[in-house]
Amino acid sequence: MSDGVSPRAAHLGMLLWAALVGLSFPAVGAMSELPPFSLTALRFVIACCGLWWLARRSPDFLPAWRRLPLYALMGLCLAGFFGAMFWAAHHATALSMATLFVTVPLLAFLLGLGFGVERLAWRLPAILALGAAGALGLAFAESLAKGERLQFGIGEAVFFLGCLSTALYPVLSKWGLSTGRLPESAAVRTFWSLGLGAVLIGLLGLAVEPVERLATMTGRDLLLLVYLGLFSSALTFWLLQRATSALTPGAVTAYSYLVPFVSMLLLFVREPERIGWVWLPGSLLVIVAIALLLRNGRAAG
Repeated sequence: MSDGVSPRAAHLGMLLWAALVGLSFPAVGAMSELPPFSLTALRFVIACCGLWWLARRSPDFLPAWRRLPLYALMGLCLAGFFGAMFWAAHHATALSMATLFVTVPLLAFLLGLGFGVERLAWRLPAILALGAAGALGLAFAESLAKGERLQFGIGEAVFFLGCLSTALYPVLSKWGLSTGRLPESAAVRTFWSLGLGAVLIGLLGLAVEPVERLATMTGRDLLLLVYLGLFSSALTFWLLQRATSALTPGAVTAYSYLVPFVSMLLLFVREPERIGWVWLPGSLLVIVAIALLLRNGRAAG
């Protein structure tokens, strides 16, 4: 098995992934307003620096020419998602974006069927539907306090394309592994996909952003950026690639349902007065869905 990862270990790693992603939002919110595309490119560069010492130990570190187009396509998926997310943030409501994001695991499952890396069975789609219902419940609970409403316009359409991009990333990874087009090392796959993603989203930043604003970055911003690069980019994408070697794309992306649950817990720590029964249905559905995924992991392991 690639990287010697069992299904159970892969599931546990994705639990850590969800916690790290959920914890990254306060760090992002604490940063100054800086050009988002250029900032993301720098995050990816820092992530590659952190992964280099691990990836270079693999005999497959330097990719063959035939592997570069697939790495470039994976990098394009990353650039497409972050580009769509930052643009849509100014043209769509948070509720609409949260609602669209719950489609990612189902999209990954359907794309995986098309690429031949998912099996047509009822169990995983049922778990994904359960998790989606729970994530939607948490999104609507959050929207009640903000007074937002569900809508669909150009901003939502662009963000949906971003969701499609991020759903395709683990599908391409799994397909590349199953066909021998990608190496077994999760660190190498993460390094090159993030590296090419950094180039693509960095070029986008140069084209549309006032990059000179990066000069206003404070020391605190730099420390937060290093943290996000090493933990919220390098470690999380490595965990995702590691899990991809043992799980299907639908199962891997299902852990995105746990991210709003982690964010909810952080919200309650900061604002305990926000605790209410409205959060309970969504939370329970998400917990049950993740428990079912873990049970499948134990059975498969």
